[in-house]
Amino acid sequence: MPGPSLNKVFLIGRLTRDPELRYTTSGTAVATFGLAVNREFLSKGERKEDTCYLNLVVWGKQAEICAEYLKKGNLIFVEGCLQYRTWETEDSEKKSVVEVRVERFQFLEKPNIEIIEEKEELENGKEEENL
Repeated sequence: MPGPSLNKVFLIGRLTRDPELRYTTSGTAVATFGLAVNREFLSKGERKEDTCYLNLVVWGKQAEICAEYLKKGNLIFVEGCLQYRTWETEDSEKKSVVEVRVERFQFLEKPNIEIIEEKEELENGKEEENL
């Protein structure tokens, strides 16, 4: 019988690209985006920095929120787990990836309110035109 195991990650980093929102055939929202996480360390008395680039996947309502409010460069906190996926390309080539499946996230910077307000104004204008 296998022993206990744990698959949990906590990350703070910046988005490397805007979230890409898609919907499954059953209508479930899924967003993917990249995250850069920096690590500082000492090497031979010299301070160095290493960056780890990760692919993240968010599902459901959280995916829609990410796509609406997050942009490349935003700083966020992420809690999730690692998942391993495999698939086959049209050329019968086998591919695999390890990615972070986001369970919870938190904005660490305020979203750009001007952009949100402009979007709301545009949406409200479209609604008024449809009346």
